[in-house]
Amino acid sequence: MAKTVRFSVSISSDLLERFDHAIKERSYGSRSKAVRDMIVNFLIERAWEGSDEEVMGSLTILYDHEVKGLVEKLLDIQHENRGIIISTMHIHVDERNCMEILAVKGRPKEIRNLSDRILGCKGVKHGKLVMSSTGKEVTC
Repeated sequence: MAKTVRFSVSISSDLLERFDHAIKERSYGSRSKAVRDMIVNFLIERAWEGSDEEVMGSLTILYDHEVKGLVEKLLDIQHENRGIIISTMHIHVDERNCMEILAVKGRPKEIRNLSDRILGCKGVKHGKLVMSSTGKEVTC
């Protein structure tokens, strides 16, 4: 584990007050933990920006399974990308709607392409790609 280092930050008292309020709402035990999490999120986003490093994430989609041809199209896309998709979960929301959560691992460009293809399908009502890390480069 890396050595812990203390550093200071200069910000306005108003901004600090708003920050303290926000971290209290999120049940953070300290400013340090909140700042550490923000730094990790920043570094993970940066890894996704132009890097070719392996990353992980999840793609959550909500779709109407009664849209003609949609289920087949989603399955085709997923099978074409079986090297990136490491796991899926399918949830029956109601009589028409389904939610799928895809765990993905690969290069950022490949994952974004997969996400764009799926989210662009007619009948997909909502979706979100959540970027994460393999954990190798993240130390706290």
